[in-house]
Amino acid sequence: MSYKKFDAVVVGSGPNGLAAAIVLQQQGAQVLLIEGKDTIGGGMRTKELTLPGFRHDVCSAIHPMAVATPFFKSLPLADFGLRFLHPEVLAAHPFPEGDEAAVLLHSMAKTAERLGKDTHRYRALIEPIVRDWAKLAPDFLAPLQIPRHPFSLAAFGFKALQPARFLGSSFRERETRGLWAGMAAHGIQPLENMATSAIALVLMAAGHHSGWPVLERGSQSLADALAGYFQSLGGVVQTGNMVRTLADLPEAKAWVFDLGPRQLLQLAGDRFSLLYRWQLRRYKYGMGVFKMDFALDGQIPWKSVEARKAGTVHLGGTLEAISHAERVIWKGQYPEHPYVLVAQQSLVDSTRAPEGKHTAWAYCHVPFGSSKDISSVIESEIEGYAPGFKDLILAKHAMNSADMEAYNPNYVGGDINAGVQDITQIFTRPALRVSPYRTSAKGIYLCSSSTPPGGGVHGMCGYHAARQVIKDLF
Repeated sequence: MSYKKFDAVVVGSGPNGLAAAIVLQQQGAQVLLIEGKDTIGGGMRTKELTLPGFRHDVCSAIHPMAVATPFFKSLPLADFGLRFLHPEVLAAHPFPEGDEAAVLLHSMAKTAERLGKDTHRYRALIEPIVRDWAKLAPDFLAPLQIPRHPFSLAAFGFKALQPARFLGSSFRERETRGLWAGMAAHGIQPLENMATSAIALVLMAAGHHSGWPVLERGSQSLADALAGYFQSLGGVVQTGNMVRTLADLPEAKAWVFDLGPRQLLQLAGDRFSLLYRWQLRRYKYGMGVFKMDFALDGQIPWKSVEARKAGTVHLGGTLEAISHAERVIWKGQYPEHPYVLVAQQSLVDSTRAPEGKHTAWAYCHVPFGSSKDISSVIESEIEGYAPGFKDLILAKHAMNSADMEAYNPNYVGGDINAGVQDITQIFTRPALRVSPYRTSAKGIYLCSSSTPPGGGVHGMCGYHAARQVIKDLF
């Protein structure tokens, strides 16, 4: 295309790239958003991966943070076609030997009352976060800074910094411990690691605050709504332009990259200081994922009634079993029974499959960079909790960790969090700097999930990066 004058150029159209472009455009900058693929979205794309008429989310599937994040909530996305659909049960955690399951419901009281001896413990742990969500979210979804509500954040931080295995052991019921482990395992690291309680606390509290919704017509609808709003402000979107060097970009006051450290080094490494290059090269990635999509002849026949109503189902059994599986994978091995996460979008979204048919989305963690095909393992795990599942499979599609990285270069080694979110990288991702969004080169900024607050469809990395650009240059 023939470039006109732009104040800022954003490269990459994932949730953070779109968020950064919107914030800059809202502040009066003229912004160009460039996407290398033919469609926008990054991890928010929806495609017919199996059979015609079956729409599958390629990456993100369930969106508790998209509906709860302060920035996305401030935008008129419903005017651009975005609709959240809420399952009756947010998440179910069945056990293989029976038809019972622990559940996360929108109601905190109803969730807690089903937890037996842990009712009061659960409420004491989660209720303050739900009550103070509006105060806490802007602080814990931000870079390290002076908090707006220090006492509330300190109370949250005391819980969040604990290893999930340790905090989960304080529950007395097997069901509660299992439910907790399934939530914490979203962090994609051993549950013995410091700060692994944070993801469980946030996901549970977000569910009670705003739900765990599915996006009607697929995750692509969030990308389309964000882009539609951005363009309504006067922003420009260009797709099908894979940027390989800075010379591929037009002149601007700021270039903002929704890319990981490795990609940033390839594009602009010669512009950076020796120290900054050294820090980016030391950045750590975590476990990968193996992901499957299924076109089904009917609903998954879970033994658990609750699982049949759930948008998300966590498989893995007890706290001890899930902890063991994640620890084994972290060491580069494959457990016999991995933790498997299943999403059932078609339960509440009729646009996902032809009438009477269903889709299923599933993944499990694998060693970094794994190319091993473990399709049969995932299918067998689901079959164990839902006898007859395999007989319903009309078609399937699988992506190993190498496939995930090929699809989205930010997912190095299949790490969908774009870098391990352990205690050493929560606030210092991707480098230890006064602002994690500024690089060592003037005018070059980073806004991806490799910056705080990290992975997830919330857009807050892009929001904070754009605020830094505005502060520095506009």
